Amino acid sequence: MTAFGKSLSITPTSIPGLLLAELPVHGDSRGWFKENWQREKMVAAGLPDFAPVQNNISFNDEVGTTRGIHAEPWDKWVSVATGRIFGAWVDLREGPSFGTVFTAEIDPSRAIFVPRGVGNSYQTLEPDTAYAYLVNDHWSPDAEYSFLNLADETVAVEWPIPLADVEISAKDLAHPRLADVTPIAPKKTLVIGASGQLGLALRTIYADASTVEYATRADLDLADPSFVASRRWRDYGTIINAAAYTAVDTAETPEGRAAAWAANVTGVAALARIAAENGITFVHVSSDYVFDGTKDGAYTEGDPVQPLGVYGQTKAAGDAIVSTVPRHYIIRTSWVIGEGKNFVRTMAMLAEKGVNPNVVDDQYGRLTFTNDIAAGIRHLVESGAAFGTYNLTGSGESLSWAEIAREVFSAVGHDPQRVGRVTTEEYFSGATAPVAPRPANSTLALDRIIAAGHTPADHQEALRTYLASE
Repeated sequence: MTAFGKSLSITPTSIPGLLLAELPVHGDSRGWFKENWQREKMVAAGLPDFAPVQNNISFNDEVGTTRGIHAEPWDKWVSVATGRIFGAWVDLREGPSFGTVFTAEIDPSRAIFVPRGVGNSYQTLEPDTAYAYLVNDHWSPDAEYSFLNLADETVAVEWPIPLADVEISAKDLAHPRLADVTPIAPKKTLVIGASGQLGLALRTIYADASTVEYATRADLDLADPSFVASRRWRDYGTIINAAAYTAVDTAETPEGRAAAWAANVTGVAALARIAAENGITFVHVSSDYVFDGTKDGAYTEGDPVQPLGVYGQTKAAGDAIVSTVPRHYIIRTSWVIGEGKNFVRTMAMLAEKGVNPNVVDDQYGRLTFTNDIAAGIRHLVESGAAFGTYNLTGSGESLSWAEIAREVFSAVGHDPQRVGRVTTEEYFSGATAPVAPRPANSTLALDRIIAAGHTPADHQEALRTYLASE
């Protein structure tokens, strides 16, 4: 009999993410009423905001109707409108909880949230039982499903009515035992821009993780709108956007301006829409160029953006778009050093060749090595840190480009005084092509990323380590 007068409450079960809910039901002699799904109240009570897109009802005439055990790549919110069921749930996801069982009776005053990959089954305990479930994806023949035999001896569900005495479909009878089940894999991570400096560092830190995919520009070009239809996005849990148009000076030309806006804004907007519509965590890498560099002190995540040039404007616009995605991390960084041609390698090469360069001495910041950015991104995603914007650069004393160049010369065994100091205006005085304005202060405050559990490496120590490995 349906229990009236309960308070809304959510209780964890033995299966991670499987949540049992007690529902308030209001009734009198005329019947009863309940809010079967009320987003605001239920999310506040502890249910995930799983964004259902479809509501299904299975009506069962007889006592003992038995269905399952089916695991799909989407979440479910299971309840009954009339009648009563005995439900059995088995974790069929890859991982340490594979094969864990939970059972409970469900009537109109109780419901259960079934996360992606947990096998769902039930047996009716009353006639005329209407079994209802909301799901957050549409059925697709291309999705990955998994099934377990109702009579599996390993999980050994204690069905109230023996399976020999109930009607079971031929398909359910043919499902495999646990030892032969294909587990549901975790949602995938997609790294975009996988051939760039940060993309290569992400390849290293994720190594051979089977659930991480990598897309180069040849595979997925943010400036090409057709990429939106290139994948079944519901299969992804995280997108890491390590791609960007970064030619800051060329961006000041008509052609460069168009290319920068196409990749850094239009393409990012399409990714943001995909992430928002599919519940994907969107990691987006931003830049110190969103600031004008006039602040006295380190920039925090909350400081207003004031970009000076086209590149900075496109990055600021991209940040604003990404901030609307419910699950997002915006990673602001500066002076990035990784594989391929970069400032540090250029200075080391000039030192060895006997060249005495003049280097800008009125722009200040910290180097950021791509392996540190990659480690910080992985930490934020896997630790479940609060969504939002995080500054992520090297730590330590803020230096000018000239001071860093002298550190490079010293580290490779050459006289640091060979590096001359010039102003930005002097350095670009002879330029014949457009030059983007640079922020004089690129120092970013690191308090928030440190509070989230990731302590960036000291950039001067990281510089010496980098040069020693070359």
